[in-house]
Amino acid sequence: MSAFKPAAWPRKLRSQEWFGGTGRDAIYHRGWMKNQGLPHDVFDGRPVIGIINTWSELTPCNAHLRDLAQRVKNGVWEAGGLPVEVPVFSASESALRPTAMMFRNLAAMDVEEAIRGQPMDGVVLLVGCDKTTPSLLMGAASCDLPAIMVSGGPMLNGYYRGERVGSGTHLWKFSEAVKAGEMTAEDFMEAEASMSRSPGSCNTMGTASTMASMVESLGMALSGNAAIPAVDSRRRVMAQLTGRRIVQMVKDDLKPSDILTKAAFENAIRTNGAIGGSTNAVVHLLAIAGRVGVDLTLADWDRLGRDVPTVVNLMPSGKYLMEEFFYAGGLPVVLKMLGDGGLLNKDALTVSGGPVWDEVKDVRNWNEDVIRPVANALTQHGGIAVLRGNLAPKGCVLKPSAASEHLMQHRGRAVVFEDIDDYKAKINDEALDIDENCVMVMKNCGPRGYPGMAEVGNMGLPPKVLRKGITDMVRISDARMSGTAYGTVLLHTSPEAAVGGPLAIVQNGDMIEVDVAGRRVHLDISDEEMQRRLDAWRPTVAPPASGYARLFHDHVGGADTGADFDFLKGCRGAPVGRDSH
Repeated sequence: MSAFKPAAWPRKLRSQEWFGGTGRDAIYHRGWMKNQGLPHDVFDGRPVIGIINTWSELTPCNAHLRDLAQRVKNGVWEAGGLPVEVPVFSASESALRPTAMMFRNLAAMDVEEAIRGQPMDGVVLLVGCDKTTPSLLMGAASCDLPAIMVSGGPMLNGYYRGERVGSGTHLWKFSEAVKAGEMTAEDFMEAEASMSRSPGSCNTMGTASTMASMVESLGMALSGNAAIPAVDSRRRVMAQLTGRRIVQMVKDDLKPSDILTKAAFENAIRTNGAIGGSTNAVVHLLAIAGRVGVDLTLADWDRLGRDVPTVVNLMPSGKYLMEEFFYAGGLPVVLKMLGDGGLLNKDALTVSGGPVWDEVKDVRNWNEDVIRPVANALTQHGGIAVLRGNLAPKGCVLKPSAASEHLMQHRGRAVVFEDIDDYKAKINDEALDIDENCVMVMKNCGPRGYPGMAEVGNMGLPPKVLRKGITDMVRISDARMSGTAYGTVLLHTSPEAAVGGPLAIVQNGDMIEVDVAGRRVHLDISDEEMQRRLDAWRPTVAPPASGYARLFHDHVGGADTGADFDFLKGCRGAPVGRDSH
């Protein structure tokens, strides 16, 4: 069982450094708060709960979070706390340029300083779109006040002409079909209406749903949080119960550092394999672990996920969507299956105050085609494969459950794109010297190169290859790809091209070998030739002159360590600062 022991209550809370007493400073802080119509007795020592809200109308996945915030407030009031809603930076994957990933760290900084500098005793983190989840958890972990997360939930299923439409997954599928001449542009436009037909985040096992699952498997959300659809009334109930729970967590002094242990991260990595989760979870969990001082590496991802069967039959790896996953029992069923198979650290603590196994040991699977038994898994070896070699000395990642079996061991001629603009300029050219046996290579799309490491790694295939009926080729880059995407795509190649990693010196015509089972990716040139090319390499990506982009360029780490800022590693706590009034 968990060794956590609740703190004694009552005790003086952090917020009382602002609101307690009869001195001038306390009157100053309380007095201004009272202009919102708050009665005097709400400042009597009850927990002040910050509701950290990423609501934004330019973050479509989070546009319904105002309603959930009110439900959280209801729960906080019921439990005897004082709720205060605090807006923070909202990074939208669908609208923010050059890429939302560039601003994940900025959002985490915003959250951290909002918590540290203001009178909060605990926080509820309201998230949806995929970067908002890690950014808020990173910021909260850095402060280490009691914290709990509520996800906005996935959209309802989309349907187009009788076919399930997965947000993101079918965007890539239909786009390729248009290029191949199998679908008209008019039909593509008609299908658009079915892709996002309700509030919520992606309805596939994309990065948003993956990260919601990661949060639940880490123990940072109430059991069942990950899969409830955004428009289901039970999502509102979850928010209200979370509001109640955070008040007790403050009283018990149950903090992220108590929950985010190495055992919790091991559970999350194995869960990612079981659900066929996004490769983006790799960089996000590495970054979160860095904030709490947990030693987590790419080697852990490969070691822990390698033999985990993928049992969740959802797009992009399978055929169903998040709605069916919820009806089948959701993530608790997956965690129970992992526990029954000896792949779950059952004593890992959760925000409930007890071990994860107590939350899931009695759940049932209500649809064994959606959540398959281990014997009938989509693949017996899911997880995230981490490949290394002279082309990726610090590693690159691949998602086996979304890849093509016949390409898992492959040797092909490199067709090189120097950056995303070079790719766009060449890919539709009928004169491009490429066929289905080639390996598509894209450079300068990593953390510094893009900048921000955009989701462009799942490069669309050239039309002349698509017209042959080919739907997959080996692709290698230092970029990410959307969790809704699929294909035999090697991502996060480290070190990235923009800092002089070996990816930078690949040339057209070089032969590249990929051996997923052997965890090897190799550029077939001599050591001497590689060194000659590296010595001759010069940077092609100029650092930005100023602003956040320059800060990002100068301080972002590699994908292999989570692409966090070098000065944000470790938990810095949330001490009460000096009051200047």
